[in-house]
This record gives sequence, C-alpha cells and structure tokens, in this order.
Amino acid sequence: MAGNSDPLSPRAKLAVTAGKAVAAASRAAGRGSGSVIGGRVALKLDPDLLGRLAQNLDVVLVSATNGKTTTTRLIAEALRAAGPVVSNALGANMPAGITSALAGGSDAKFGVIEVDEKYLAGVARDTDPKCIALLNLSRDQLDRAAETRMLAENWREGLAGSKAVVVANCDDPLVVWAASSSPNVVWVAAGQMWKDDAWSCPSCGGVMQRPGDDWFCGECGFRRPTPTWALSGDHVLDPHGSAWPIHLQLPGRANKANAASSAAVAAVFGVPPQVALERMYQVQAVAGRYDVVQFQNRDLRLLLAKNPAGWLETFSLIDPPPAPVILSVNARGADGTDTSWLWDVDYTRLTGHPIFVIGDRKLDLAVRLEVANQHFQVCDNLDQAVQMCPPGRIEVIANYTAFQDLRRRVGN
Repeated sequence: MAGNSDPLSPRAKLAVTAGKAVAAASRAAGRGSGSVIGGRVALKLDPDLLGRLAQNLDVVLVSATNGKTTTTRLIAEALRAAGPVVSNALGANMPAGITSALAGGSDAKFGVIEVDEKYLAGVARDTDPKCIALLNLSRDQLDRAAETRMLAENWREGLAGSKAVVVANCDDPLVVWAASSSPNVVWVAAGQMWKDDAWSCPSCGGVMQRPGDDWFCGECGFRRPTPTWALSGDHVLDPHGSAWPIHLQLPGRANKANAASSAAVAAVFGVPPQVALERMYQVQAVAGRYDVVQFQNRDLRLLLAKNPAGWLETFSLIDPPPAPVILSVNARGADGTDTSWLWDVDYTRLTGHPIFVIGDRKLDLAVRLEVANQHFQVCDNLDQAVQMCPPGRIEVIANYTAFQDLRRRVGN
C-alpha cells in the first residue's frame, strides 16, 4: 500500500502477513471475518503500522453516533470516480479493524475509514487524514461511552489545529462545538431530528434557544454557523447555490442527510456533486441494513436502530399501520449493557402497528411498551414472531447484536 516510493519496512511487512494469517485462521474456524483479531496481532508486532499503511493514502475519517457505516459506504462509492478505494466497509471501526482493512488495500489511492467516536482523535493522529466527516453526537452505549459533552470535548481537543478539512453538521450543536477548534471547516446543514442531547450549550452550559431550524445560546452567543452545503428536501445545495437531485436506494431522510455530507466530502477531493450523487445510487444495503429478505414465505425488512436517535429515524421509515413490527433488543458488550435508554425512545409512534417483541432483553422492552400503552406480544424467537404476524411485509427493528442474530437466522 505504501507504494514503490516508500515500501513498508520488513517489520511492517511481517506484521501485515501475520495479521492476515491470523484473520484467515479465524475465518476458517467460523469466528467471523477475523479482521479485528488480525489487526490486533499486526499492531502488536508493529505498533506504528496504522500510520505506515495510511502514509500514501488520501484518508477520510467518518465519525458519528448514527450513520457512520452508511456514510462511509456512500463516500467510498463517490470517491471511486477518482481512483481505487480501501475502506472498512463492514464496520470494524476501532484501530485493530481499521489496520486490518488498510492492510488489504495495496493499490488504493483513497482510504475511507469509519471510526468509533471514542477513537477518533487517536486515529486522526496516526493517519494524518485529508478530510474528517463529523455527522452527529448523541447518547449511546451508556455503560461504555462518556456522556456526549465529554465526547465532544475529546473531539475538540483531538482535532484542534488539524490540517484536515473537517466536514461537519452545523445543525448539531455538539458537532459544531467539536469542529470549531479546527481551522478549516466545511459546514453542512444536514438536520437534526433528535435534539434531547443538545438542550444545553456545550460551550457554557446555558440553555439552548431553538427558533425554527436555527439554534443559539442566549448566555454566551455560541450559535449555528452558516452552512455552505445543505440538504433541501430531495436535493443537495452546493456552495454555488446549485441544487443536485439525490437518488438513493436507501430509504429515509437520514440517508439523504448522509448523502449531503458525503457529497461535501467528495468535493474536497475534486469529485463534483453530480458525479458523487450518481455513484451513491449503487448502494442498496449496508452490512444487511435495509435489506428485504424472504423468510417463512414472508418479506422481512431488516432495520438497525442502536440508540434513541437511531430509533426515532427508523420509526420514520416503516410502512404505515397496520404493518406488523418485530422489535429485538439485546444488551451484550457491543450494545452496551445498560438498557435505560429504552425510556428515551418514543414508542407511542408505533401506535396502530401489531408489535412482537424478541431478544435477550425482551422483558425490559415489554415494560417500556406497556408504559407507552402499546399493544404487543412477547415471543420466544424470530420464527414464532413471524408466524404470529398478519400477512404482508414485516418491519424488523433491532439493536446491534440482535441485528447480527437476525441476519444469521434469516441467512443474510
């Protein structure tokens, strides 16, 4: 990957080879893609490997609470118009998974990398990115992640003085606070449906005023910056005021917002909006999300929702009542073991839908639905839930590990 001008050191080559061997062994043993364990081994052998692998790439980092994986895919598709791309498309977004992904892209020009919010500052330090996309920050994995204000502060300190062009959502006050330490920011009006994590000013703690789509702090004057890119209905407005139509196979307003941010990133690398947006149409599903699968003679649409902001966006996608909805929630390590976030989700939006509840924490979810006056049935597993659903397409909404369980069960 480092090209002829600067070949990898013998140690780095050994680390890459060993990592790939361990990953292959893990795959052969049926333990997943092997990318994380392979990356861990490679980094043990050469702790500077991530930086070495990134040194001849134009790197884009994508971080957010929601939409990272999809936006990474959209940017990767857009940049393929300008050259080969290497990307961690399957969402292994901590340093080991990122290292593994880059080790597989020897002829790439661009590295498009999804990064877990907690690791953004460190990965940015190692990879010297040309562009960093910041989409949103909201509560997630309550037992693992610091509260959102602390994450924003971590980003702000980690990105201060960065040479990267930061493409940031001006509608999320926490993202604006984080990005404002960078000297080169492109502001995108991508919208913010979930506002409950940004009611106080991240700068001074004052109460945020939100007239219409605007926001500002009445205490210290911290306010929404003027965007140069914007999502406007089904179009992206570029800095010249031209409106470019968004044609996606992915559903919902959130994905149009992801496309708007992706078009702004592509422009940093000289790919025009029209070309970028046309290429994004190729993306049909992202790691199984939005896929419609056949199961027990029914059509199941698989939707991922990991936190309150994600559930809110997902509810806006589903077919109207009386479309049946299956909800599945786990609380394993990758989900966060604290399920108190269920109380932040407005489940009254499901009124009129027949609801079926499965997953490790189905009883936690059942209590929440009871309080929200929803009609639901608790089921033992997906098979039973599908059999109890009335005919027609079934919307299946699950959090992270529950979603992986569902994909395995339906053979997706």
